[in-house]
Amino acid sequence: MNADQIQKHLLRANDVARRAAAMGRHPFGALLVAPDGETVLAEQGNIDTVNHAESTLARHAADNWPGEYLGRCTLVTTFEPCAMCTGTLYWANIGRVVYGASEEALLALTGDHPENPTLSLPCRELLARGQKSVEVIGPVPEVSEDMLAPHRDFWAQR
Repeated sequence: MNADQIQKHLLRANDVARRAAAMGRHPFGALLVAPDGETVLAEQGNIDTVNHAESTLARHAADNWPGEYLGRCTLVTTFEPCAMCTGTLYWANIGRVVYGASEEALLALTGDHPENPTLSLPCRELLARGQKSVEVIGPVPEVSEDMLAPHRDFWAQR
């Protein structure tokens, strides 16, 4: 994926996050992008504290596409995947993850909010312990502020 495609998909994932927030859910969004870097195969907003956008999308992907194909696909997400989501995309065999803003940036906004008890475990660190390679791209400074915007008021109102 080139830089323009990455930014375009991150902004679309952010639209998915805004839709999730409009339904009262946490504002996170994810896309599954085909190997061509253009085609969006699926999109998912956050459901709840156990069914994150990324893990739900990765499970859906594993149910619908062969692992060999998913190894050439990209999961695009608004924020750095947590440990649960990282593990799920690893086991789903998704070959690349792109995220817009870091876990640290999210923690700075949410603090110790009980609905978002972040883990201080970067996805790169978790993936480095696996037996297969998953490419990680992120954070993407050009869109990080866009990713943070839906969260600024959301967590203060919870």
